[in-house]
Amino acid sequence: MGCEAYVCAQQEIVAQIPKESIEKVLEATDIVDLIGSYIQVKKAGSSFRANCPFHHEKTPSFYITPSTQRFHCFGCGKGGDAISFVREHENLPFMDAVRKLASRAGIHIVEEDSDPNADQSRRARGRLLDIHREATAFMHELLMKDSAAEHAREYMKSRGFGGAMAASWSIGWMPANPKVFLDWARSKNFSGRELIDSGIVKLKEDDQPRSGLFVRFQDRLMFPIRNEIGDVIAFSGRQLRENKNSGKYINSPETVIFKKSRVFFGLDRAKKPILKDKAALLCEGQIDAICCHELGIENAIATCGTACTREHARVLKRYTSHVLVCYDADNAGLAAAEKAYRELVPEGLSVRIVEMPAGDDPDTYLKAHGQAEFRKLLSNAKEFFDFKIERAKTVGGLGSAAGRSLVLSECADLLSLMTDFAARENQLNIVASHLQTSTVVLRDAIAKAIAQPKRAYAETTVLGGESAVPPEPTRLNRIVAFLCHLALSSSPAQRFLVEQFETLHEANHWLEGIPLLESILGASPDPASNAAVNTFLSGLSESDRVALAHETSALEGVSLDGVQAAEQALALLSGTVLQRRDAAVKAELKQVGLTAARMVELLHEAKEISGLLRGIGQRSEFDDELPASTWKAKAPPWKKWTGPANKA
Repeated sequence: MGCEAYVCAQQEIVAQIPKESIEKVLEATDIVDLIGSYIQVKKAGSSFRANCPFHHEKTPSFYITPSTQRFHCFGCGKGGDAISFVREHENLPFMDAVRKLASRAGIHIVEEDSDPNADQSRRARGRLLDIHREATAFMHELLMKDSAAEHAREYMKSRGFGGAMAASWSIGWMPANPKVFLDWARSKNFSGRELIDSGIVKLKEDDQPRSGLFVRFQDRLMFPIRNEIGDVIAFSGRQLRENKNSGKYINSPETVIFKKSRVFFGLDRAKKPILKDKAALLCEGQIDAICCHELGIENAIATCGTACTREHARVLKRYTSHVLVCYDADNAGLAAAEKAYRELVPEGLSVRIVEMPAGDDPDTYLKAHGQAEFRKLLSNAKEFFDFKIERAKTVGGLGSAAGRSLVLSECADLLSLMTDFAARENQLNIVASHLQTSTVVLRDAIAKAIAQPKRAYAETTVLGGESAVPPEPTRLNRIVAFLCHLALSSSPAQRFLVEQFETLHEANHWLEGIPLLESILGASPDPASNAAVNTFLSGLSESDRVALAHETSALEGVSLDGVQAAEQALALLSGTVLQRRDAAVKAELKQVGLTAARMVELLHEAKEISGLLRGIGQRSEFDDELPASTWKAKAPPWKKWTGPANKA
């Protein structure tokens, strides 16, 4: 989503959810507890800190401040309140993030009418979720009770699954006769257009609406695919009777609510176990993941009809830094494991390979040997390069100089993807030892691989299915940024500044960021209420929020006399405005061709400005272009402020 779309979405949101409801949700949410349920946080003085879940880092730069109920990462710049965190972490629209927090806090939200276009889009998304939820219940009922589904139940039994598993995972059966599903859908008042948008149904002939509807899944065991918060967003259908014209498994196509390149089957259940175990177990298929969960291996997940992607890696990075890849032991599984490594490692994830016996997958192995033996396989998982080189030895790939050269080249290419320098150095030594070569040779090969990468990846974030280019922060003059901070943190300062509204407005021509300060003073959120302040901030454009977080984060915890600081800052602002006016007048006086009348006006203005400057002190005291050290020395109220990087 681009900057304009994001701002528009924020404006729609404010109209849909009453401000009072947002405040209530934020008041009921402790941000430390919330973030601690996603990632590990540690006490650091009056704050908490952690490794940022939004970018790869080894030294924690992600801080949570209980006093303001906000978070800020000094590494990537992301920050905000509890709603912002849930939006970023779970890739949710604002409305869904508020609903999730409201549900967590047991708060009922009454939504107001909103912009018609935004409301229509929200309703359409809601209808797709409704179709998937109700279709899941309908097909599950058929599987459990319909006599025509007996063969589906027999297949489940043949795989060692009973009714309890089917109920736990809401497994269903899509009838062979498409009329059964279509009649049910009509009885529920789902339109043909909605069914097509859901991906469950398509037109019999593309672009021919009159050709009729074709149900994509027929006589298949249906596995619901859920998003990270547990909503059904797609299906995977397993063939029950052999049909050479159709695949064993087919998945829903991508829709507005389903992007397979960043959805993991089972992640809604596996999130907490992954955090607890500090590792994710990546399986090849849904049945493998389900079997793991049913037998107590609860950190198991699987991709949905696609190989592991870079977007999958970014999702996993929110929960762990370690991935155990547990694919089939055949050539296709080994190739998929290497593909997964190529996607996971550049995002800072470490990869180990679980070696399955030939012919086994997690499902068959667990049922044959049990949980304890499977856990032994997991504990003996090999580092990726140990696995790769041992595999090369097994198939005779190191039996010749040419073979060793090829394996060295492949390993160098794979090592070049590692972003953790220390980890790469460790693996480099292991690879060099295995291949009986020097680390110098291997480093040279890695350097060549880095200089000529085989694949290039766009460094973009994703929100709502589109690449999102972070917007430029609003330009804020450092004095204006400080006044914004005071207006949001001190009630007396806010009241004082409201009374100076006219003076501030006149400064708009000379100082950057005055409109943002005016919007704060116009709304006057209660500084004593974190919820009120955070609710106000959520309604700002992303550019404004980023600027405020960037400029004022260093002021958190600084004890100030609000009114005194505001008075001194306002005096500094006035002096800066006078300086800039003085410079502008003198520049115009140097222009050729001024009329006599204009010359007189400018001379009078220059004299007036000179008198005002003499009246308020030495000129240098108001020079906002001074170095940071001078700034701090001449501005004692905010002496702990190290100075913003975005100096306007």
